[in-house]
Amino acid sequence: VYMNRVGNIAGPLLAYEVLTAFFLEATFLGVMLYGAERISGRLHIAATVLVAFGTTLSAFWILALNSWMQTPAGYATSGDGQLIAADWWRVIFNPSFPYRMIHMLLASALTSSFLLAGLSAWRLLRAPEDLAAARALRAGALAAAALAPLQVFVGDQHGLNTLAHQPAKVAAIEALWQTRREAPLVLLALPDEEAKRNRLALEIPGGASLILGHARDAEIKGLSDFAPDTPPVAEVFFAFRVMVGIGMLMWALSWYGCVALRGGRKPGRRLLWAFSGFSFGGWIAVLAGWIVTESGRQPWLVTGLLRTAEAAGYAGEAQLGSSLTGYVVTYAVILVSYIVVLTQLAGSSADAKAAPAAEPGS
Repeated sequence: VYMNRVGNIAGPLLAYEVLTAFFLEATFLGVMLYGAERISGRLHIAATVLVAFGTTLSAFWILALNSWMQTPAGYATSGDGQLIAADWWRVIFNPSFPYRMIHMLLASALTSSFLLAGLSAWRLLRAPEDLAAARALRAGALAAAALAPLQVFVGDQHGLNTLAHQPAKVAAIEALWQTRREAPLVLLALPDEEAKRNRLALEIPGGASLILGHARDAEIKGLSDFAPDTPPVAEVFFAFRVMVGIGMLMWALSWYGCVALRGGRKPGRRLLWAFSGFSFGGWIAVLAGWIVTESGRQPWLVTGLLRTAEAAGYAGEAQLGSSLTGYVVTYAVILVSYIVVLTQLAGSSADAKAAPAAEPGS
């Protein structure tokens, strides 16, 4: 049903992603992963740059489509009810796309920075004298320290854009049930969707109005203004705080790490364990952010135009349950395997460097 209604817009955008990005990154990914010792250093760097460019281009097209579904623009409706592109420029560069694109690229860069720093810290726990790992740790920490505050600023701008175009999502993020001035910033709470209230709430009076309206007495719309078209509050509320909480911890750790590593100082074991623990923290934050994005737009699949319920397919519950289970199990195995392989490679590399010194007569 989704493709029948919006396929004239979604289809070309997905095709552009495949034609301009997927083939490019897929082709050079093998060269990047397995060509380090088979081709010259310049060619290897060129392949790596092409993979990075391809993935960025892929993100461009995918986020253009996703952003259009969040804040549709530049469309027209045909006689049979299909949505068609009246202005491709407005379709692609819809109101939320610039914010979403920059926010996602910065999140990916932060995730990569902590992956680099975390795996380097893991190696240093095994081989403290590995100078290459020490340099990589400092590079990752410096990159994260520069990107984290920039991400906070961009995230704030993205939030203001969301408030303008998807106020119900922001109300769910803040667990704000009623429209009010001097709306509090709810740090933690247990949202009760049946009673339409927050239990055990820890709040900063006027905080939400100050952040979202840039004035303590600014009026912020509550969920009651959008009933019954309101998103699920609890999962959006908690996912947003997981994303922000991990992001702030990454900011603090990166800045502390830069101070601790200044002047070529050797990192302490506590710092190494901290960076190691955050090796894959960026992925958790990104996943939480996407839960906010996708759950927060419900009950709409294309905001204001197509409801999720209207676009539901005709598969039975057993078929949906088995296919979803298969996807979850498959990707969980791939993810765990990926993490295990990376950590083992980091440790075995350190062991391999130490092995020749431990073999007499070699």
